[in-house]
Amino acid sequence: MQGQPDSQEQALVAKVAAGDRRAFTELVEPLIPRLLATSLRMVGSHDEAEDVVQNALASAWIARKRLDPARPVLPFLTTITLNKCRDKLRRRKAAQFLGFGKASMPELASDPAPSPESETVDRQLLQKTHAEIQRLPVRLREALILVAIDGRSQNEVADIMGVSEKAVESLVYRARKALKEKISRA
Repeated sequence: MQGQPDSQEQALVAKVAAGDRRAFTELVEPLIPRLLATSLRMVGSHDEAEDVVQNALASAWIARKRLDPARPVLPFLTTITLNKCRDKLRRRKAAQFLGFGKASMPELASDPAPSPESETVDRQLLQKTHAEIQRLPVRLREALILVAIDGRSQNEVADIMGVSEKAVESLVYRARKALKEKISRA
């Protein structure tokens, strides 16, 4: 868990709860890159990740009365963002099922300069790993991304996901095991 918020964050939360939009901007602006990174890892597309974070922040503004000045804001915003990611993934799955389009392929940065063979192999492995992470069940993917990639504590992830620390440990273990099995087969 992140512990107690600082007094500046507490003051901002109080202003936000009272309806101060500038305070909301000041409160969430430094957290947006972290929310975007989490969202991007969940949905796999920059455009969709930005949409998800925008929707999450709009929902956070609507739910601002539920903000607790005694608790850090990031876990609250992360929970909302993950819920919006789940919604996006469900809509994508339904659209694919109904034949309304293909899933967005992850946008991976590529090096424009020619690379040696080892870099090509590494890039292919990274792409394969990214694709396999996207194929994990949502709960496994969430736990893996929050713990192993975002570097959050299991305690914090347990709070965000609404499960026990032991459940988070199990989810991360199962996600890593599934990835290892799928990638070693390649």
